[in-house]
Amino acid sequence: MNQKLNFMSYTVKITDILSLTHDVKMLKTEKPEGYDFKPGQATEVAINKKGWTDEKRPFTFTSLPQDDYLEFVIKSYRDHDGVTKEIEDLVEGDELIIDDSWGAIQYKGKGVFIAGGAGITPFISILRDLKSKGELNGNKLIFANKTSKDVIMESYFHEILGENFISILDQEKVEGHANGRVNMEFLKSKLDDFSQEFYVCGPQPMVESVSELLKQLGALPEGIPFEK
Repeated sequence: MNQKLNFMSYTVKITDILSLTHDVKMLKTEKPEGYDFKPGQATEVAINKKGWTDEKRPFTFTSLPQDDYLEFVIKSYRDHDGVTKEIEDLVEGDELIIDDSWGAIQYKGKGVFIAGGAGITPFISILRDLKSKGELNGNKLIFANKTSKDVIMESYFHEILGENFISILDQEKVEGHANGRVNMEFLKSKLDDFSQEFYVCGPQPMVESVSELLKQLGALPEGIPFEK
């Protein structure tokens, strides 16, 4: 049932929409029979409306493979007239077109997850999966954003990770959050083991910068950006 031809497409109905922040929504959809993915994987998504069916964009699953639904956490970029802006106007009952799942970041062992903005999405499913298996201990999440209102699922990460969740803001000083950027000084102050696994996802300039810093500190990071 799980052996499918490449690039098969499925039309799924949106069953639930929830606002997570001022520009981020969580969409739940039907799950095609036999559809499978690994935590951290993504799929190409298009909107099943005239003029949008060929406009595919990659989005990460934030649900778990065993869930009977699919879930996506999607940030809208309102400053340009694209797919995410159109997604923001969708309602329950509207439809998405998805392809089979594909690569992206996959868990290789305990370590440090470093995310910038919407780059958090592949880590949501991975961390949820580790929690469901009782294997979350020993993992740490560093989540970089501009302001506190941009922090997606902040209370959830505090709940499951406790002190192993570090939020850093570069445009705002707020209690409970570090201030600044993920630079050499910050990494040295928060981490003492650079031989562990590192997972980096976010805007490409950030991924390249953080990956280079980690290499200089002795790490062998895997940085795979695939969302703006």
